[in-house]
Amino acid sequence: MPEERSSRIAGFYNLDFNARLRLLTEWAALNAEEQTTLSGALGLNVERGAHMIENVAGIYGLPLGIATNFKVNGRDVLVPMVIEEPSVVAGASLAAKLARAGGGFSASTDSPVMIGQLQVVDLDDLEVARAQILEEKEPLLALAHAVDPVLVRLGGGARDLEVRLLPETAAGPMLIVHLLYDVRDAMGANAINTACERLAPEIERLTGGKVFLRILSNLADQRLARAEVSIPESALAFNDFTGEAVAAGIEKAWAFAAADPYRATTHNKGIMNGIDAVVIATGNDWRAIEAGAHAYAARNGRYTSLSTWQRDNQGHLNGKLELPLALGIVGGATRVHPTAQVALKILGVQTARELAEIVASVGLAQNLAAIRALATEGIQKGHMDLHARQVAMAAGATGEAIERIAQAMIAEGVIRVDRATALLALL
Repeated sequence: MPEERSSRIAGFYNLDFNARLRLLTEWAALNAEEQTTLSGALGLNVERGAHMIENVAGIYGLPLGIATNFKVNGRDVLVPMVIEEPSVVAGASLAAKLARAGGGFSASTDSPVMIGQLQVVDLDDLEVARAQILEEKEPLLALAHAVDPVLVRLGGGARDLEVRLLPETAAGPMLIVHLLYDVRDAMGANAINTACERLAPEIERLTGGKVFLRILSNLADQRLARAEVSIPESALAFNDFTGEAVAAGIEKAWAFAAADPYRATTHNKGIMNGIDAVVIATGNDWRAIEAGAHAYAARNGRYTSLSTWQRDNQGHLNGKLELPLALGIVGGATRVHPTAQVALKILGVQTARELAEIVASVGLAQNLAAIRALATEGIQKGHMDLHARQVAMAAGATGEAIERIAQAMIAEGVIRVDRATALLALL
């Protein structure tokens, strides 16, 4: 994808589907099959789905939207997002537009190191067992390193071995071995689980204990992604709200989330609206990402905001987001689901780390959009306008009637299914 192209596409929201598809085709050099995949005529089918999960009895579709305006680490990107909730794609696009006033998003990631856990039970002395394992750390790492020669050839493999003691649990004392494993461009579950299986007999031989569970942890805190943005307060002004007032409101909204877990839960849900939508679009495991994110939000013993928003004395609003993002661009559904493959092509990413940097930026953008609305007009104004179309369809409207009924409800300020049903009866 040529670097000089801009994701700042004026009027993208007003284009019809065919015009958007033509734009994406030019942007990502989509072939005819990929274009047909995005149209819904060719994509995941029952035959392919039957090889992905059990007891397949159908295919469930979700809309794929494109978030515009994103600039991440100096590169313009169009971001595919799969989600059913109105206002998310629009919100992310708006926030990305605001971010451009400060040069866009800066993002970084750690090396793609996953943690595999081996639970060792039935031990006479935890401290002795830990010493026995650490004494043999290098041979154990060599054994784990040899599990996947392809991964090693690509620069991955076993990195370290840690031992944690849990002297008091509901099932008695236990020792936990952490295998730190670089999985490169994969999410890494299969690689790390296989390596843990290989180590289990050796751990038992060394300690005389029993290795019970051996599986990855979805708290991938060795594999963090970070995104930052600095926006001139002047760029935040709109309608009757000054930029200074908007920035101050966003800072207060964040402070609420930082201090109160009830607010932090909804605050972080807004972040995950953006993150999950890209994770799903690219065929990654959104449930693992959710679990890791919320665990990380509570890592210090109290659930709090994943992001920070603060003003500086140079007239800028500065936002930061950090969370675990174990994403892959090889293996799993990313290479099985046809639409996920097209989404990755639109993103133009070459590594899993680059994907994570974009995803973190989208999460920060979505967070900005949500708390900006909360701190100014209120969340319902824009959201309910977009939600009106769904309400109209829920009442049975089709075709042009959807927009007519939606606009009528917006004008009235009454957006409910019963009102949509009444308006539909009048057509």
